[in-house]
Amino acid sequence: MNHLEFSFGEAVWEQAIAGIAPGGEMDGVQFLAMMEPESEENMEAALSMLDEKDILLTVDALGDFAASADSAVRLRLEKELVKQGNLPQGLTENDPLRLYLEEIAALPACGDAQILAEQYAQGDEAVLPQLTNLMLSRVAEAAFALAGRGVLLLDLLQEGGLGLWQGILSFQGGEFEAHCDRYVKRSLHRALILQAREFGVGQKMRQAMEDYRSTDEQLLADLGRNPTLEELAEALHMTVEETTVVAEMLETARRMHLAKQEPEPEEEELAQTQAVEDTAYFQMRQRIADLLSNLDETDTQLLTLRFGLEKGLPMSAEEVGKIMGMTADEVTAREAQALSKLRNEE
Repeated sequence: MNHLEFSFGEAVWEQAIAGIAPGGEMDGVQFLAMMEPESEENMEAALSMLDEKDILLTVDALGDFAASADSAVRLRLEKELVKQGNLPQGLTENDPLRLYLEEIAALPACGDAQILAEQYAQGDEAVLPQLTNLMLSRVAEAAFALAGRGVLLLDLLQEGGLGLWQGILSFQGGEFEAHCDRYVKRSLHRALILQAREFGVGQKMRQAMEDYRSTDEQLLADLGRNPTLEELAEALHMTVEETTVVAEMLETARRMHLAKQEPEPEEEELAQTQAVEDTAYFQMRQRIADLLSNLDETDTQLLTLRFGLEKGLPMSAEEVGKIMGMTADEVTAREAQALSKLRNEE
């Protein structure tokens, strides 16, 4: 096993969250990978820190997952019923989710939420039941949007209800529905993240990062060039989209590792350079950079873009072709010729 050269120490999650502006967002899968080795106590502390800064954990990259075969069947059913617009009618009459949704639908919901919220903020607690009833349909909509994502709808509705309650109690002015929607979404996403942690998503992502790093270096050695995302995806038996997520997280983790070292300002550039030179991948890039003076301007630009020699982010043949007015095949062919020239110069 090729172990990653960085590690997520105790303070890394604090640094990561501190670096996000209040009201911002953080990728939920990245958060899970970062918190995977941490204790439950630290997990709770991290979630509390996110809440204090009103940072939303995004869950788009989580995809659908299930903790067990039984829950997988139910999650698929709920997702399909939501897609069909057939809730609660598509459930049996005594299904707990159907009963709950019918109960919500039967609640009196009239009035203007914004006006009622302002009355409540001014101390009129009598409007609280009416205000809550008005907002429950929005909780259901938010929960339905996450159907099939690892947490049963009934649990999501309950979590969303707690988020709504927190939103109502914390309202001090402004746009009430947007304020509560944020609290509801935060609560729902937190439920998904905690379930994904139990499911081992963070551990799986860290393993995927290990595999990506090892495969990237092996393909570089075999091909004599940066492997494309498509080649990496094929070797890893993953989709291009999944491979892209892992690559982005690997780069983020490397930057976090460098930030953790806290070098002196005058030593920062040297420290970062040394960190990347420790891998075969970046050693190859350095060798190419040293030899570029032997190539013409076009080949120099092409290899600089392909290997990310200026900004550290390699580009695909398609991306380079768009910049240089070539097809992807022309870029690949010219790259091979340029690399052949460099090998003859070594």
